[in-house]
Amino acid sequence: MSGVGQRAIAEAMGWVGTPYRHQASCRGAGADCLGLLRGVWRGLYGEEPEAVPAYSPDWSEPQGDEVLMRAAERHLILKPVADAAAGDVILFRMRQGGVAKHLGIQTQTGQTPEFIHAYSGHGVRVSPLSAPWARRIAARFAFPG
Repeated sequence: MSGVGQRAIAEAMGWVGTPYRHQASCRGAGADCLGLLRGVWRGLYGEEPEAVPAYSPDWSEPQGDEVLMRAAERHLILKPVADAAAGDVILFRMRQGGVAKHLGIQTQTGQTPEFIHAYSGHGVRVSPLSAPWARRIAARFAFPG
């Protein structure tokens, strides 16, 4: 795991227990999955890489627009999906053929992989990267630097 990956995990763990709030990014008060990543980014780099426009919970799925994927490609380093490392950002397709609209940060690899994410109805939590989650992975990225 890279130094930036370790720092990303440490920063993300500080968000555990934050309630789920669509479009929010405030540790302890509310975050969605993008809000968690935005908060981790701020912790690592000081400010967000770009302004985030308002977005709907469906992430432009009806239009088939890969908004989240394109944003990740602009600011993160694309990796092979099979090249898992703790500290990676992972993007998920919640249904086959759908757009990537959920993300998390891998906290552990190996026999019991885990990731941290903000999940509707659950808030920010660490979850097993179980087979149902793993088969939804659309892309994997590393933080820069």
